[in-house]
Amino acid sequence: MGSLAVQSHFSSLIEAPYDEAFVVMQSVAADPTPDKVNLGLGVYRDDDAQPWTLPSVKKAQAQIQDNHDYLPVAGLPTFIEAARKLLLGDVLEAVKSRLTTVQTIAGSGAIHMGALFLDKAVRPENVWISDPSWASHEQIWENASPKTQRRFYPYFNHKTKSLDLEGMVRTLRRDAQPGDIIILQACAHNPTGCDPAQKEWNIIADICEELGIIPFMDIAYQGFASGDDHHDAWAVRHFVGRGTMEVLVAQSFSKSFGLYGHRVGALHILAHDSAAVPAIKSNLLQFIGSEYLTPSAWGARIVSTILNDPELTKEWRQDLRKMNARVKSMRAFLFVELTKRGTPGSWRHIIDQIGMFSYTGLTASQVKTMREKHHIYLLSTGRASISGLNSKNVFRVAEAIDQVVRGDAGV
Repeated sequence: MGSLAVQSHFSSLIEAPYDEAFVVMQSVAADPTPDKVNLGLGVYRDDDAQPWTLPSVKKAQAQIQDNHDYLPVAGLPTFIEAARKLLLGDVLEAVKSRLTTVQTIAGSGAIHMGALFLDKAVRPENVWISDPSWASHEQIWENASPKTQRRFYPYFNHKTKSLDLEGMVRTLRRDAQPGDIIILQACAHNPTGCDPAQKEWNIIADICEELGIIPFMDIAYQGFASGDDHHDAWAVRHFVGRGTMEVLVAQSFSKSFGLYGHRVGALHILAHDSAAVPAIKSNLLQFIGSEYLTPSAWGARIVSTILNDPELTKEWRQDLRKMNARVKSMRAFLFVELTKRGTPGSWRHIIDQIGMFSYTGLTASQVKTMREKHHIYLLSTGRASISGLNSKNVFRVAEAIDQVVRGDAGV
């Protein structure tokens, strides 16, 4: 008796695009070349191309007692308070009564929770995302708030390799509406490594106030960007400290504590008045309870232990400066090597940019050659993770860039 052909209920489903960073990671893993170079994934590596566990994290782990109970739905209370203090510093006391904070599944989870909340509470017409931006910003909003239009504001001038503030302001004045959301990366912009100066942040804050746009700030690199966690939080503290805007902040601890796999984050929502806090918190708890019930405990306990111990906090800041110094030195090495070779074009932007990434200016075809001929992997946009460079491979990377640029220039 023959079997009947049954069509799958899922046959009309279209295959979703994959995150290029993870596709690149798979390509690196499949490449047998011994001296391949991975500049694709945004994780810190030491000079031996190995993951680095922060000494402050090791000490914190040794202090934590085994405890496998659920956390409260909102998260670990000592972590939440420490996250607030780290983010807002001296600004916290003035806004505490109007601030709601919950622990999240890292920064991406904070953005997701924020999008769910705004979809329900505000029903924004548009969410404005920088062009270019971290790919997940658009994907998260597409899934969490499908009726909200995803719009893009100019951020990076490819000719000058600098911030396009004029284009950003012009676009928002022309097209943004009151109640729209704008995603702003507070420091170490991904993928460009190009951050607004403080006077430019002032202008951006003025525009948000003037147009009635709600800022949703994403701070994934506090302390990692400049080596100074206070400096890196300046934009967030400025927006919150103005006292004239309702602000959301997605805070990640993946990069600054090296806790990539532990998924530690927080979402902060600042309302105009404290009367809104109970409704904000109850809705966030409902979202959390329906999705994952409670957040992960171990990473939050590590962060809480460090930030609530003055000596560990001091050591953590030393760890940050060490990571920052190595990344800066690799930027400088690459710039010097390209300059020595007389590589066509200007490469000053490599040392002007900040944080983990450099928007190199390499084209997609040049990146393809880098991968296939030189076994050096970066994203097709030209984004390179500078922490993937080290004293053993930076010269080869510079030579490869020089060759592909000269090849395209016919030099």
